[in-house]
Amino acid sequence: MRFLLIEDNLKLAGVIVERLQLDGHAVDHAGTLEDAGDLSAVADYDLILLDIMLPDGDGRDFLERQRQAEKRTPVIVITARSAVSDRVGLLDLGADDYIVKPFDFSELEARVRAVLRRQGGAADNATTFAETTLDSTSGELRFDGQTVPLRNRELRLLEVFFAAPGQVFSKTHLIDRLFSLSDEASENAIEVYVGRLRKRLEGSGARIETVRGLGYRMVAQ
Repeated sequence: MRFLLIEDNLKLAGVIVERLQLDGHAVDHAGTLEDAGDLSAVADYDLILLDIMLPDGDGRDFLERQRQAEKRTPVIVITARSAVSDRVGLLDLGADDYIVKPFDFSELEARVRAVLRRQGGAADNATTFAETTLDSTSGELRFDGQTVPLRNRELRLLEVFFAAPGQVFSKTHLIDRLFSLSDEASENAIEVYVGRLRKRLEGSGARIETVRGLGYRMVAQ
């Protein structure tokens, strides 16, 4: 998944980015509303983590503009305000969830997973296609009595394919899903990851097919 973190505390932002990247996500960081607006104008995000108090304004204004523009990207608000009225106000503005500072990073990761599950209409973190199950919580593939562990970016790439079986994804799109703007990535990197996933899927009912000149798609064997 690709996330946008809007947080002006560089120390906190650095820790959040590091934790989410360890989970295999690509994360872009903005320290101001202006930078956040520029990034959201040129990239599509699966989730936005939004601080309220920013140097150039109130994060609630950013959230309100997002919803007025009918952008449905899920937003988790990071706030120091714990009053019930403040939290209700954030949800009424269109926030999907909130977390109050200071927080444990395991709680943040759990809230991220929960929001993404709701966004995808899933009750849990397991998705099945062609009798092959991808469990995002454990980071495993399961099929025919086998359990295959996945590395972080392998997991994130498979999540893209499992979310839309049969849909063709270009290499450019997959680069955008796996890597942040600060990462050095190439089409060759996608080819390497796809090659690894094909080995992981050997013996399962699913495979990743090359669509010449267009990209890749997941199909049943």
